[in-house]
Amino acid sequence: MTARVDHLVTVGTFSLDGGTWDLDNNVWIVGDDTECVVIDAAHDADAILKAVGDRKLLAILCTHGHNDHIGAAASVSAATGAPVWLHPADTMLWEMVFPADATAAAVETAASAAANRRPNALEDGQLIAVAGITLEVLHTPGHSPGSVCFSAPELGTIFSGDTLFHGGPGATGRSFSDFPTIIDSITTTLLTLPAATVVRTGHGQSTLIGDEASQREEWITRGH
Repeated sequence: MTARVDHLVTVGTFSLDGGTWDLDNNVWIVGDDTECVVIDAAHDADAILKAVGDRKLLAILCTHGHNDHIGAAASVSAATGAPVWLHPADTMLWEMVFPADATAAAVETAASAAANRRPNALEDGQLIAVAGITLEVLHTPGHSPGSVCFSAPELGTIFSGDTLFHGGPGATGRSFSDFPTIIDSITTTLLTLPAATVVRTGHGQSTLIGDEASQREEWITRGH
């Protein structure tokens, strides 16, 4: 069975630093007809579970811990038994959504119980096997301290979360983010990939590594 990438757009909000914004998120499902992983369980657990269907869900992989990317992770985990994986540098963001000191009343449901277990820890260079291919974890801090991308060279693609978009780097104007750090992550880790690599982003349209590399100097000027 050949591995493929399925795409789902879910709708919700992002909240941080006292503000809330409406936005659409890309949810990526990598696998075949038998098994799969979900990259960023955003907003709508029912829609994600429908897209997974009767396949075995091996893991819920989080590119980072902002609420719009993890909000449905606990419910999807509870429904399927699949573990959630997140880089530990974003634990504080996870706990903003799923507080670690939940009371007994707050863990009555399976979803609440799943939410109050810390995710498994992703590590730079970690390999995740699914449907005959391998995803490599690339730690790319900047948008958040624990931001990661998932590289799938056998599919000619990378899942960049909010690190790299069509037209430039992810936002760095809020807590726990840093512009020089994200530029370094993109330059040293992502732009070294083959130019034809498809960048599947956390929001909006996909792009190519080569197209974004050609705009690097413009991003830096604009960012300052």
